[in-house]
Amino acid sequence: MRHNRFERKGCGVSERWDQRFFSTTRGQVVTLLRRAGRTVNELAAELDLTDNAVRLHLATLERDGLVVQEGVRRGAGKPSFAYRLTPQAERLFPKPYGPMLDGLLDVLAERLPPAELEAAMREVGHRLAAGREASPGELRHRVAQGAALLEALGGLAEVEKQAGGFSIRGYSCPLADVAGHPEACRLAETLLADVIGAPVRECCDRGNPPRCRFVITSPDDTGSNRA
Repeated sequence: MRHNRFERKGCGVSERWDQRFFSTTRGQVVTLLRRAGRTVNELAAELDLTDNAVRLHLATLERDGLVVQEGVRRGAGKPSFAYRLTPQAERLFPKPYGPMLDGLLDVLAERLPPAELEAAMREVGHRLAAGREASPGELRHRVAQGAALLEALGGLAEVEKQAGGFSIRGYSCPLADVAGHPEACRLAETLLADVIGAPVRECCDRGNPPRCRFVITSPDDTGSNRA
């Protein structure tokens, strides 16, 4: 069953989009630059294109923030600019962290009592929050920072005002690959509590697809709000 689930994740829409992109000339430029920086002449020779055609592709990739000039190379002829990928370009390359984390949690769940596993996940949340702790300001601003952090981790989050505080509703869960492990949500809950500086309670829907929801209670309203 886990093998089939891995195949479904690996053969989804994201991979089909990646395959289409990397089959284009622009995708081939990105693939070559991932191996090493190259000049226009070097790219043209490897792709059997004219220098001007390569420059057009590079200009588009530069505009999209995927490629930058890294300096000048001096050879027998006149100096040439070399190009390399930006850190942002690495997002184009899929990384199967989800299935590996799922397998790790399977093993930990078999070897650790539930309370110890949950404590370990909360410790991971604390460590991930280190250096991101809540800054002074209104609660709504801090909640927005927490939602932005979920998005930076690969999710899609939205802040909603509710009685006694706020909620963060996720429409694309960054931990979707490990939704079968509720203790993984303790990690996100702890991370958000540290970053926001207020009590956070996880109320996620672990259906298909999983939907994140975290309720943030105003510290001044903890006695009256139990939602």
